[in-house]
Amino acid sequence: MRGIPEHLEEPLQLASQELKGMLHADAEDDVKLVHKGLMLYRQGLVGSLSVQGEIISAVVQDVTPANVLLDLDFFSMSECSCPADGFCRHQMAVFLQLLSRAHSVSEWVEEWRKPLKEMQDAKGWSLQKARDLLKTAGMMKPSYDRWIETFEVSFEELFYSKGIIKPYIIPEIYSIYIRRLRAGAPTEREWRLLYELIGSIYTFRKLADLSQRLEYEEAVIHRYYGHVFQSIMDDVFERMRTLSAQSFPFAFDDFIERMKDDSIEILKGDAPLEYERIHLYRILWTTFFTKKNWRQDERERLQKINTDHSFSLSAAAIHIDFLLRQDEDALRALSERDSSLTTYMLYWIETLNSQKDWKRAGLYLEVFISKLHDYLQQQPDYYTCRDFTRFAIKVISPFCTETGSMDLFERALEETLPYSYSEYEYLLFENKEYEKWGDLQAYIGFDMGILQNDRIKTLEKADPIVLLPLYHHGIQSDINMKNRDHYKAAVRKMKKLRTLYKKLKRMDDWSLYLDEILLKTKRLRAFQEECKRGKLIDA
Repeated sequence: MRGIPEHLEEPLQLASQELKGMLHADAEDDVKLVHKGLMLYRQGLVGSLSVQGEIISAVVQDVTPANVLLDLDFFSMSECSCPADGFCRHQMAVFLQLLSRAHSVSEWVEEWRKPLKEMQDAKGWSLQKARDLLKTAGMMKPSYDRWIETFEVSFEELFYSKGIIKPYIIPEIYSIYIRRLRAGAPTEREWRLLYELIGSIYTFRKLADLSQRLEYEEAVIHRYYGHVFQSIMDDVFERMRTLSAQSFPFAFDDFIERMKDDSIEILKGDAPLEYERIHLYRILWTTFFTKKNWRQDERERLQKINTDHSFSLSAAAIHIDFLLRQDEDALRALSERDSSLTTYMLYWIETLNSQKDWKRAGLYLEVFISKLHDYLQQQPDYYTCRDFTRFAIKVISPFCTETGSMDLFERALEETLPYSYSEYEYLLFENKEYEKWGDLQAYIGFDMGILQNDRIKTLEKADPIVLLPLYHHGIQSDINMKNRDHYKAAVRKMKKLRTLYKKLKRMDDWSLYLDEILLKTKRLRAFQEECKRGKLIDA
């Protein structure tokens, strides 16, 4: 019987798309898996297919029968009784069997293979053009306008002549484009380096513009061709480093002036990859455009533009102020803006650390630390916050160590809690600030059961009072779980707590605490039994 329940149409479509993302037509193992699943399906070996909600069950009559459960809502959670790891041929066969009741299996397979075919087709694009460029390489006098025109013609022909480009095709087209670009380079080493530097900057900007035009989200860009942008930036840094290590010929002056004037184009518009575009601009002005009068001219140009409505241009203006040591203006702009610029401040602080300019670093750190809490509140998940916090602490540490400003370091740790817990806990314990350390545990809600024994032993000798609220919290947490194992754990903690009260000569407080907790738990018979077994109360 053909057709599937109406409620399965959307889950099946989503699962179909997810499967296309899981399996790649250019991966040999994935090709074999799809082929084997297709064979099992076409041989009619899928039987007993039934539907319960979004769960599909079936039996595949392979050499050994395999019981399959497909979860259309959480496709990666699907199961099979065969010993294969992950998605297997039996699950593939059941998926195709279900798909066949509503759609064409052949069309699905063709669509799955389509990206591979497109990539293979892309390899053949415009190879003759590349050979033509190779023939003329180094034969024409260097010209900035001619170079840009060459880059543009090549980029337009490869990236725009084929209509809408799928994101997974872009790396393949880029590899052809960059071979073309390098084939047309001048033969002299210095000119070739400059040519490739200008070409890389132009390509970065054009690829960002293309991504905007195609309306690809940053997650899609990072997944399919984010490495292309990183490769371009690596090329830019390497070419700049090599060129900066030598004296420029006078003939370079016009080219570098034009590069400088065009650099602001990296930031204009609403292209994605804002962080990467700002970073590239900053690196150019820090490493390559180093003349003071250039930077002053750039400052005037940015002041004439209303940067309030452009985050990228606002960050650029602050960077130029930073390079010109106009710290009062830069810090005022950073203070007045919301916390969105916080992550960009790490670059400036790192730069000042490398210069051992501790006075200026301290000014920027004060503003940075004041923004930390709000910045972390805006981040999407725990791991993003933890990674940022770890890097921020690494950047802050040199200044605090060199200047002895540990109060500033501690403030940073406080502002980044709970993500700085491990660093802050270590600092307080090493400094023997045990009361603060105990307050930190209470704030985090740390479980006594996983606290390191050496910490407990040290506190039992040095400041046992700190342990009392931690034991109280741990005992209550165990009781709240309301099962026998946790009741036993609570009793073990209570016996240790009794020992602490005895050591502190506060047995009256222990008696009051015990009476109170027994009264609150009088209906928890299993807990009362464990207290008797632990000899906390008389049997």
